[in-house]
Amino acid sequence: MAKRGADKESRDQATDPRNPGLRDAASGIRLQKAMADAGVGSRRRCEELIESGKVSVNGRIVRTLPAWVDPERDEIAVGGEPVGKVERHVYVMLYKPRHTVSTLHDPDERRTVAELVQHPSGARLYPVGRLDYDTMGLVLLTNDGEMANRLTHPRYEVHKTYRAIVKGSIEDEEIRQLERGIYLAVRREGKTVGGERTGGAHLRVVRRERERTILDITLTEGRNRQVRRMLAHVGHRVRKLTRIHMGPLTLKGLRLGEWRELTSREIQELRKATGLQRRGKQGKGGSAGAVGRKSSGA
Repeated sequence: MAKRGADKESRDQATDPRNPGLRDAASGIRLQKAMADAGVGSRRRCEELIESGKVSVNGRIVRTLPAWVDPERDEIAVGGEPVGKVERHVYVMLYKPRHTVSTLHDPDERRTVAELVQHPSGARLYPVGRLDYDTMGLVLLTNDGEMANRLTHPRYEVHKTYRAIVKGSIEDEEIRQLERGIYLAVRREGKTVGGERTGGAHLRVVRRERERTILDITLTEGRNRQVRRMLAHVGHRVRKLTRIHMGPLTLKGLRLGEWRELTSREIQELRKATGLQRRGKQGKGGSAGAVGRKSSGA
């Protein structure tokens, strides 16, 4: 009898006109993920709440999984209390100038990337990874924690390309040495604790002159001041360094000190590069997205 009741409940849940998409994976994201994203608890804890009958979608109790929802449209409640709407993801690309730190706050009161990006939504955006104080180039800021984690984790091998202008004419053997990998010191708490070999790098000479060389360096890892340290290892001091690519993203359409939202296409390409399936609606972005102009002193 109990089983028959459960089967009926499952059928009712699937056919309820108020919950037409609960069984349709294309309708959005899994219910437990939507709850976890909204801060209800871990995904496992959210699954337990669902299975215990404490979760409703559009006024209808949901006890069986999987179930899919659209967080933008569906009303989710736990124990009768509405779950807050998940903040829409915002993705912003900044052309970082020199003498700017890639943090939200700086104890030394230096200029930060947060000061250059004033998004009209008021969303709290965090820089993905860091660029050195004196390095220019592409910095992504977002409130999408999952995306940020994948962009910075070596496991996903999202490449970053830097254009370096170095002192002297770099030789082919030096390039091969850097591509094979070199050992760089590892420091923790201000002390050197050993060395680690750099991962695979790809170098392309853009222009080679007697007094300087311009080259592009592509990495899939991001150690502290890695490009500068690698080139110093083979005797070439970096005069100027700019990050020009992050995965599929380029600095197209930006001048130094400016920022803009990613287009929908760029967001889709970025999700593909990080192994994230496109689910539900895109984050904020588009060809007509917000744009920020150059800050004074950039």
